[in-house]
Amino acid sequence: MIDELIRILNHKNVEWEIYWEAGRGSSFKIERGRLERAQRKYHSGIGLRIGYKGRQGFSYITGLNHDRATLEKFVNRTIKLAKVSEVPFLGFAKESKFKRVKGLHDRKIEELSFEDAIEYAKVLLEKEKELKEEIGKAYTLSGSLAFGHAVDGIANSNGVEKQEPSTAMSFGLYIIKREMGKNGSGSYYKGFRNIPDFEEELSKGLKSALRDADLSFNAKQESGFEGEVVLEPHTAVSIIGILMSNLYADNVYHKRSRFENPGVDVANEAFTLIDDSTIEGKLGSYSFDGEGNPSQRTVLIEEGILKSFLFDEYYAKLMNAKSTGNAVRDFRTTPHIGTSNLIVDGRREDLEDLDNAVVIKKVFGEHTANPISGDFSLTVELGYKIEDGELKPFKDNMFVGNVFEVIKSINALGKKEEELGGFISPRILTFGKIV
Repeated sequence: MIDELIRILNHKNVEWEIYWEAGRGSSFKIERGRLERAQRKYHSGIGLRIGYKGRQGFSYITGLNHDRATLEKFVNRTIKLAKVSEVPFLGFAKESKFKRVKGLHDRKIEELSFEDAIEYAKVLLEKEKELKEEIGKAYTLSGSLAFGHAVDGIANSNGVEKQEPSTAMSFGLYIIKREMGKNGSGSYYKGFRNIPDFEEELSKGLKSALRDADLSFNAKQESGFEGEVVLEPHTAVSIIGILMSNLYADNVYHKRSRFENPGVDVANEAFTLIDDSTIEGKLGSYSFDGEGNPSQRTVLIEEGILKSFLFDEYYAKLMNAKSTGNAVRDFRTTPHIGTSNLIVDGRREDLEDLDNAVVIKKVFGEHTANPISGDFSLTVELGYKIEDGELKPFKDNMFVGNVFEVIKSINALGKKEEELGGFISPRILTFGKIV
């Protein structure tokens, strides 16, 4: 059907781009020792962009099985939209060589039957039941599990024509402890491109979530602190997330970013930040982006110096730059700038076995931050002081500050990295204020 659509478009006096998807997902939810939900969903569709006399039209249809009459109607409708559109059209990506990123597809996940997927959910269920019997009735356990397989493709009137299959699996664990009017919670999430040693990963996850639930249960609000703090990766992703919108080319172009040009000193020399969609087997990796441009490694900040912004095709043309392959989309949307694998790197020290430190493990409330001014005030979901090796947990304080000052104050990074989806970071040692 894609070939039929291309034949129709090639007979029109327009520039065109089609983006298609077809996929399947299975998901499961476990609550209080029971499998509460098991479902399988399918999705497919085509997004069509038309360029006509400097203006752009877009529309989409669901499904990949349509007759010629439906496809012609789809094309004509999108051309009409382009003719009345006020959205500028600057051209589509050109054909370019790309290197296929390995490890993005697991045939076991693609061929996994729904019944086999349920068996994995039962393993999760049994693991939680075993732990529940061991730790007692003060604890409530729940979990989630998902498998996904998809094929994404793109073609345009410049000769681009590519498609790529990919798979993913993820699970989440949640533990709540309630006793004597107190409560605490812990959670764990992990995602993969391939099926891992599932029982081993579950054991790691349950151990981590239980540790956090116990720490949270015993945590009290702190009186306040200002000085060196260690940000664990869960907190680092929140802080770097506030920074990121300043590195998107569209925000730079429309002056919604703190930054204007590369080459300026924006962070401590201990800090490097990289976007890399080429890493084998990572969740944020892909061989080409949502416009067909090749994946690449882009150094955003190197030893404190701003090196590059993230571009899609449109803003690369507007700013006389080259796309960094960071156009993200699905078939229902036009492309926009996003990250792939975001990697925190830099000067390393041993921050894992500390005798005395203030550690912020998790925060929430990033949506309240101002990404342009950089000011944030985030609720501490879990933190702890280490005093002579002893952990004293705290929560419900506010971690306040300014993201630009935080990255200027980074002194070192830990040696051990953690992956949170497409975010890869060690611990970060910086200056912070807790109130």
